[in-house]
Formats: sequence, structure tokens, C-alpha cells
Amino acid sequence: MYHIALCDDENILIEELKKYLQRYADESKTEFIYHIFHDGSDLLSGYNPNFDLIFLDIKMNASNGIETAQKIREIDSNVGLIFLTSLTQYVWKGYEVNAVNYLLKPLKYTRLKIELDRYFLHYRRKDELCLIFANNNGKFKIPYKDIRYAETEKHNVRVYFKNKEQIIYQNMKNFSTFLEKESCFARCHASFLVNLESIEHLEAVLVTGERIPISQPKRKTL
Repeated sequence: MYHIALCDDENILIEELKKYLQRYADESKTEFIYHIFHDGSDLLSGYNPNFDLIFLDIKMNASNGIETAQKIREIDSNVGLIFLTSLTQYVWKGYEVNAVNYLLKPLKYTRLKIELDRYFLHYRRKDELCLIFANNNGKFKIPYKDIRYAETEKHNVRVYFKNKEQIIYQNMKNFSTFLEKESCFARCHASFLVNLESIEHLEAVLVTGERIPISQPKRKTL
């Protein structure tokens, strides 16, 4: 089952795209769940971290698809993006947000099928483990591999990933319970959880130069 978001301000195009997607789903024996949006701001406000693929119009009346995609990438680096456009001069901007590709209007099923085959073969990350959470800044989906470390901050946890950071409203004990099940994470200190793949030296010096303390009881295990 895959969650597909369709964002375009033309109802006729949305219906046509749904028809083609359903045809593909029937032929490939795949189940799609559709989420319809008519504006980039609606997509962002109703964003679901479980989206697998987004079809996004580049030029809508009320919003810019490229700007919407940039904001999506701030919270979700994994979701597939396929742009819809009748203006080829905007296509190159898709590479800035790691888009899968683009579809030119009017849509053609043969072209859509090629892009979907390509997505499911090369780009799909359905099985990649991700940390999904929400806070006052919005909803986030972070691949485990992108997490560098986490530290206790009062009664919460601050997570550091890809030169960014966000607060998770959990204490470290509860937060670390499920991450420590993965071999790449370890508690090096009562207040710190570190991704071992980020450690440059045994002293827990990360590749970014940050230093994570290792308590004496944790040193031998680490």
C-alpha cells in the first residue's frame, strides 16, 4: 500500500492523473491511497510523513511548486517528488530538490508508467527505517542514517541530523528504547544517544567535529 499525494489546482488534471494511477495500480497489482490537494499551502498544512510519492504542479495560481517542494524537503528527505508542468524551462529546478523527474502536460499514460516503473525500481525507500514525529515546528520524517546523535534537553530530547536539529517531546529513556534496537545506535552517556556510523574516533568525535561525552559505565560497552 502506497500513499500518493496529488497537488494541482486543475480538477480535470487531478481526475485524469488518478485514472492513470489506478490503471497502473491494477496492472501492477499495487494498492494506492490518494490524497488530494489543490494548493501548496494545503499540502504543507496537511502533510503526512507517510507519503511515498507526491505529484506536484510547478506553477499553481496560489503557490509555487518549487517553493513548496523546498519546504517539503526540510521535513522529509525521502518522499518521491514528480513535478507536473507545461513549462519545460522550470524543469531544471527540480534537481535542486532531488525530484524523481517530471511529467509534461497534457499527461500521457505511457510516460507516467515509465516514471512509476523508474520510481519503484530505483527511488523507493519504503523499507528504510525512519524516525517520524511532530512538534511545534511541524511534522518530520528523518531516516535513521541521517541522525547523528540525540541529547537530553530538560525533559525532552534534541535530535541532530544533516546540520539541523529538532526537539522531540519524549524523555531520553523512552526515546532511546526503540533506537537502541538498531545496531548503529548506542547510549554513550545517560544524556546522549549516538549513531555509531557518525563517530570518527572512539572518543565519540563525530565527523562534524562535535564531541559526545562517554560516561565511564558506558565506555567498555561502546
